[in-house]
Amino acid sequence: MSMMKKTLPMLLLATALTGCSTFERGDNIPLCAAIGGAVGAGLGATESSAVAGWGALGFGLTAAAYCWVHGDEDGDGVTNKNDKCPGTPKGTEVDADGCPVPVVVVEEVVIEEPAVVIVIDSLLFAFDSDVLSEQDKGTLSELATKLKAQAPDATIALAGFTDSVGTDAYNQKLSERRAVAVANYLVAAGVPQASIVAVVGEGETNPVADNATAEGRAKNRRTEVVIDPNND
Repeated sequence: MSMMKKTLPMLLLATALTGCSTFERGDNIPLCAAIGGAVGAGLGATESSAVAGWGALGFGLTAAAYCWVHGDEDGDGVTNKNDKCPGTPKGTEVDADGCPVPVVVVEEVVIEEPAVVIVIDSLLFAFDSDVLSEQDKGTLSELATKLKAQAPDATIALAGFTDSVGTDAYNQKLSERRAVAVANYLVAAGVPQASIVAVVGEGETNPVADNATAEGRAKNRRTEVVIDPNND
């Protein structure tokens, strides 16, 4: 009987500590204390009734303390003694201190590609003329072929210009005829007429070169072709 009295307390203590180490969630401290109390009661039963109460209390406190140091009350993988954020919800990702890992919210950024606008300003005209040169016809024929094959939905805007020689009214009409000449050629080359959304004359406004020189005036006698492949 004496041997049993000595052995049973050790077995009960080992059982209590093992039980504490397996607790992961819930009210672990009360459970540890309860186990300690049970062990203490068992110890008291092996001794005299006078020490039963003290045994229950002592083992209850011991078990609770052990659970607090070595247990993991919130089940986050960090022991209670090292857990700086106890009580984290189940399934929460935590760091080495047991605190929730900040969730970085990356806002989706949508970058819209700008419309690719192609400007052709090399279509030049002789003085006081709206007749396309052979070189310009070749340029427009190549353009029409590429548009039909690669950008059938593209939109085209045409603007004619003149140099500064002549009256504003005359140059306005001349610039319009130059824009129309380019539009007619593109349509004849197979570009859908609906694709040409604007045909305007700008007169002698918006020169690209100095009208004080013959070379500059020659560059200003032009028709610009603005192509939007995205049809925006």
